[in-house]
Amino acid sequence: MKEENQKKKIAILGSTGSIGTQALEVISLHPEVFEVEVLTAHNNAELLVAQAAEFRPGSVVIANEQLYDKVFAALDPLGIKVYTGHHAIAQLMQQDQLDIVLTAMVGYSGLLPTIEAIKAGHTIALANKETLVVAGALITQLAKKHGVNIYPVDSEHSAIFQCLAGEWQNPIEKLILTASGGPFRGKKRDELAQVTKLQALKHPNWSMGAKITIDSASLMNKGLEVIEAKWLFAVKEEQIQVIVHPQSIIHSMVQFQDGSIKAQMGLPDMKLPIQYALGYPGRLNNDYPRFDFSKYPSLTFEEPDISTFRNLDLAYSAMKKAGNMPCVLNAANEIAVECFLKDKIGFLEMSEVIEECMDRIAFISDPDLETYIQTDQDTRIKALELIA
Repeated sequence: MKEENQKKKIAILGSTGSIGTQALEVISLHPEVFEVEVLTAHNNAELLVAQAAEFRPGSVVIANEQLYDKVFAALDPLGIKVYTGHHAIAQLMQQDQLDIVLTAMVGYSGLLPTIEAIKAGHTIALANKETLVVAGALITQLAKKHGVNIYPVDSEHSAIFQCLAGEWQNPIEKLILTASGGPFRGKKRDELAQVTKLQALKHPNWSMGAKITIDSASLMNKGLEVIEAKWLFAVKEEQIQVIVHPQSIIHSMVQFQDGSIKAQMGLPDMKLPIQYALGYPGRLNNDYPRFDFSKYPSLTFEEPDISTFRNLDLAYSAMKKAGNMPCVLNAANEIAVECFLKDKIGFLEMSEVIEECMDRIAFISDPDLETYIQTDQDTRIKALELIA
């Protein structure tokens, strides 16, 4: 058991992304509580080197092998071990000294390192929702087998987690996930046909990476969060409701069997759920801006427009069918978003690609890890064929 005054040793997978950089901000404010042990990045060697020089982890991984020499030359003189390749990330998760692994890698790439971290018995701070979307049954079974806690970092799931504190014995009637509606809230399909990636990347409330920002604009992010919530909180699909809340002040809610609803509120700032996950069960102090009710005299709510933003409906369909279908949804979406960002397809075509892949990829009701890996590969190939 960890001594009261010992620091928590943190591994951040994806330290140069939006979540990773904000996590390091949180850690820098609490050097008496946290110590960085592992940092990983895919391509951003310069930022990874700067982060490692400041936080002095024992090890770093630069996934892009072509950048290894550059990172090694900068960090070896500091006594920091440097590794390269995606396999190295998974291998480092087996270290005994880690206390918390913050999985903030983008998309499917976070799955295998998360599995290795769970097998090693490390607490997971989960920012990579795709891990549970792709392989929710497998991940939850592994976590139970190895006695591993998974603490959500997504603001919506963190809100639900906080609402459930002290309520674990009380059955959930409904989870209510809030959505900002993104930059195109209120627009109809004919208006969305011509939108550009620059327009889609302008989120009204949150500062996030490109992939998750596009997902938010298409409501796919909310669809992925619905599937994640199913696994995190062991509920059925009919127990999860999405409501559009443009102000992004109420981050999500839980309705109990007596009809009471608990909501978690605050200004939209990802550092808050990151801090809660890393510091759990304690609440660490900070000087972040505080919510002022007088500045928000009206909080509004509306139903999502799933006929226009079809990705949310596709996510519910994938969740209901289960098996490897959420894996298909995720892989097709990752390719569609990548191609949209490269101006190869339009905004509305992303949903068409995803739906077509869900129709064409073989359905497997009881997949294992190899099935998930093969499904992901097959779906990406099919999605690229459809776009070509």
